[in-house]
Amino acid sequence: MAKILDPHFRRALGFVRPYGWALAPVVVLSLAGTGLSLVLPYLSKLLVDDALVAQDFGALLRIVGLFVGITAASFLMNVLSGMRYTKVSADILFDMRLDLYRHLQQLSPRYYAKTPLGDVVSRINGDIGEIQRVTAEATLAWLGQLIALVGTVGMLIYLDLRLFIVGLITLPPALFALLRYRRQLEARVRDLRERSADIGTFLIETLQGMRAVVGSNAQEREVDRFRNKNDSFVDALLSMRLFTYLAGGLPGLLLTTGTGVVFLYGGYLVIDGATTLGTFVAFMAYQMRLMAPIQGLMGLYSNLATARASLVRVHEVLDSPPEVVEANPAKSLPVCKGEVTLEEIHYGFGRGGEVLAGVNLVIPAGQVLAIVGTSGSGKSTIADLLSRQLDPDEGRILLDGEDLSELFLSQVRMHVAVVEQSPFIFHATVAENIRYARPEATEADVRQAIHAAGLSDLVGSMPENINTVVGERGSQLSAGERQRVAIARAYLAEPSVLIFDEATGALDPMSEAAVLSGYDALMRGRTTVLITHRINLARQADRVVVLKNGRVAEDGQLSDLETQGTAFRDIFLDVRTG
Repeated sequence: MAKILDPHFRRALGFVRPYGWALAPVVVLSLAGTGLSLVLPYLSKLLVDDALVAQDFGALLRIVGLFVGITAASFLMNVLSGMRYTKVSADILFDMRLDLYRHLQQLSPRYYAKTPLGDVVSRINGDIGEIQRVTAEATLAWLGQLIALVGTVGMLIYLDLRLFIVGLITLPPALFALLRYRRQLEARVRDLRERSADIGTFLIETLQGMRAVVGSNAQEREVDRFRNKNDSFVDALLSMRLFTYLAGGLPGLLLTTGTGVVFLYGGYLVIDGATTLGTFVAFMAYQMRLMAPIQGLMGLYSNLATARASLVRVHEVLDSPPEVVEANPAKSLPVCKGEVTLEEIHYGFGRGGEVLAGVNLVIPAGQVLAIVGTSGSGKSTIADLLSRQLDPDEGRILLDGEDLSELFLSQVRMHVAVVEQSPFIFHATVAENIRYARPEATEADVRQAIHAAGLSDLVGSMPENINTVVGERGSQLSAGERQRVAIARAYLAEPSVLIFDEATGALDPMSEAAVLSGYDALMRGRTTVLITHRINLARQADRVVVLKNGRVAEDGQLSDLETQGTAFRDIFLDVRTG
């Protein structure tokens, strides 16, 4: 009972409660089927005593007819309840996964930077699948097994109290074995889940990095790593299996020994004439049926131990607090001019020191601002702060005079778009990727964005034009082409503030020139932040800010910084000719 009242199980049962009425017919049909099945062993008594021993053929026909009819009715009820349960349990499973998926959408990039993707997939897939199976299935199973146990015990006492008492001899040691070994089972189940997640993480990582593996002649090293992780998984599996057998098989073996004792004593009573053959046959039929609900209820503990191990892993994710939370109530900003203000912004990644240590910056609406600085100076962090992927540790960011943290998140992401250095491209068509932030966009809108991003020639050469599938993570495109698709996607979204985070960093000079030629169209009428280390892109800006040591070191027009900006010249000293 303590296990069922465990807080992890109470949380899991919260997903089952909304489906109580949908599960009610399943419960009723299951209980009815169980009740009918309890009649079948008693028919064996009537068959022996009233038909065979009494040599009554009419009774034989009636009893056989009842046996067939009850069996068919029980089968039909099981089919109906099983089909209904399959549908409802699938809905419960989706609700669980959806809840976790929605929470994962709220977690910051910092969470994904420290959490292996394979581990996340393992929890949302394998662990939740196990939780769904146990919470829904066990909730129903224990009712049926309990009814079967109570009914069977009642019939055993009714048929022969002496035989029933003899059958209880091995029950205490069976329960002792159950409790002793199943206390140790949960830790082994959790270890198995962790080892399985390790394999998933390894496969995702190495498959994504297969070019690096092959290019470094590391195939055999990775095979050895794979083998070692699999060996750890097998060791954990064998350990879990051993304790499963000890916790389930050993009690069952002891109960079977008790059945053997009942056979001996019951046979003696029949031979001695103390009971009828039909009574003994019926008793043994019920005795054999007694094993199933007892082992089922014992197995419930094993299932709960397995589910709890998975619940703990899932709740670790659900209990990871989002770093960015929408205000309640949140303010609306349906129309945005694009004026951005950073006031005393501090931010650190928790690894010692601050990336941003008091940044003050005002970007008027419609201005094109370039932010430059050495690696690690906080340029990309500003991009994440402006789009509220992160929140500052101190200070505040204003959009059109409104505190960014007080606005609806959906409106912030609508007004502020970021083109990253390594943008994510979906396994979809060119049009679907570009239309991702604005799915209602027309084909003409998509083609205009393609032209603005300098993609017209590339798309025109593709076999299916804008309907060409670009492969997983855009594998059919070069790094520069993927960036231009992302630029077209941002252009189509029509944001008020457009941020390019090293968006031409992977482009060759010719490709960069093609993109820059279309930048006027992208930047016209909207606030634009160019985070870059490329001098050609900085020249597109009305104003340049230099970050150094987490602060604004220099701020002015490019021509002034080129002649008077010490920090600016230090950054671009080696790229003046490129």
